[in-house]
Amino acid sequence: MTQPIRVGLIGTGRIGQVHAASIAALPETTLQWVADPFIAGANAIAEQYGVANVTTDAAEVIAAEDVDAIIIASPTPTHVDLLGAALDAGVPALCEKPIDLDIARVDALREKAAASATPIALGFNRRFDTHFADLHRLVRDGAIGKVEQVTIISRDPAEPPVEYVKVSGGIFRDMTIHDFDMARFFVPEIVEVTARGFNQFSEGIREAGDFDAAVVTLRGAGGEVVTITNSRHSSYGYDQRLEVFGDAGMLQASNVGDSNVRLYTAETVEGQAPYQTFFLERYAAAYRNELSAFVAAIREGVQPSPGFEDGRAALVLADAAERSAREGVSVPVDLSA
Repeated sequence: MTQPIRVGLIGTGRIGQVHAASIAALPETTLQWVADPFIAGANAIAEQYGVANVTTDAAEVIAAEDVDAIIIASPTPTHVDLLGAALDAGVPALCEKPIDLDIARVDALREKAAASATPIALGFNRRFDTHFADLHRLVRDGAIGKVEQVTIISRDPAEPPVEYVKVSGGIFRDMTIHDFDMARFFVPEIVEVTARGFNQFSEGIREAGDFDAAVVTLRGAGGEVVTITNSRHSSYGYDQRLEVFGDAGMLQASNVGDSNVRLYTAETVEGQAPYQTFFLERYAAAYRNELSAFVAAIREGVQPSPGFEDGRAALVLADAAERSAREGVSVPVDLSA
């Protein structure tokens, strides 16, 4: 019987807790170490999942002989250094997005990542959502012919705290970055970015210097067009929709709810309960699928997808969108440069 992959979890905030639950849910993984400078958070996770090894020092986890892989769920400014340490130690790593908010810091690690056989995965979990993955498979198999247009709608139920917004890197690097990766899932070669940012409802986000809504158009090398629509609020729940249009047809993935029951009365037609109201509900299975794919890459000795270059590409697109929105120009990009 194959032994489970022993995972060291670095970071025990909201996303770290999601990963801890995924590790516990999968028979092919076991949570071996937990690290967080906030030791109370690390202790809470360790107690919940019966983990004996707890530390405030991430380096101790990376160096541990009983760790087969790490998950980096710590704050964004720590990602580059932790990825570099994992590469130096030859420890496979699944890192949450973004790699960093500064493309120069990402590029400083790029050569080392490219030269290493150590598996490095980026946490773009939406690729592993069963609905989006099924849609992608149908596109890949030619169900709708040549892709011409991709439409991505992504709206959060409620705006994040202003203090978070101030350090998030802005809507394009924090929120839209998931949609940039989803765009490249279908149209890998993006050559131009046009973005507009808006302040429609949140005075706090405006005062923080960020946008609360955005629309982005991406142009693919083959003439494909991707349109992304974002908002930081949605009164009816987490709005996550995808449409891919080709010369032979169209595919759609609609929102997911807790029930598919619909009510028909004199007052309402096709009434149903609101959509799920948090990304953890909507993408719980996707996080588990993401971890399973990471484990499979480790066992097979191959680089995961999405990987380091995908993380870099999403940040390049986010930077271009920020410039486009601020300057009112379309920005050409070369993701291979």
